[in-house]
Amino acid sequence: DVVLDCSDNFSTRHAVNAACVTHRKPLVSGAAVRFDGQLAVFDMRDARSPCYQCLFPAGGEDSDMRCAVMGVFAPLVGIVGSTQAAEALKLMAGAGTSLAGRLLLFSLPVLIFATIWRATPLTAPIWRRCGRGSTAGWTRRGSTS
Repeated sequence: DVVLDCSDNFSTRHAVNAACVTHRKPLVSGAAVRFDGQLAVFDMRDARSPCYQCLFPAGGEDSDMRCAVMGVFAPLVGIVGSTQAAEALKLMAGAGTSLAGRLLLFSLPVLIFATIWRATPLTAPIWRRCGRGSTAGWTRRGSTS
């Protein structure tokens, strides 16, 4: 099983994450707002993988940036959704290398795709959820344009 989160608010994303952590299911999370998007894989079958809350702590967001309020560039949704589908298929088939432990960022105004990697050991405040860590240590590894 693989879970794809395509929701547009943090409370739903955190609820989906909590279910994935509890049931040890991989989560492919995608988001798009305005001209920017992001995609991450949180593979709860791997004890070294962070969860969604490790990257985006609950209560840490100032406000939900929902598509309905902020708007979204339609082609971006297709890019994020297609990439989510590819990651889910890779996980189910055991093919290639997933984005687990990485965050893929999309910026369409300048057509840049950047990957941020988990560079340090996972060590802090989310122990109640997954025991895997905090946002400290995420570093930009490269981009393509």
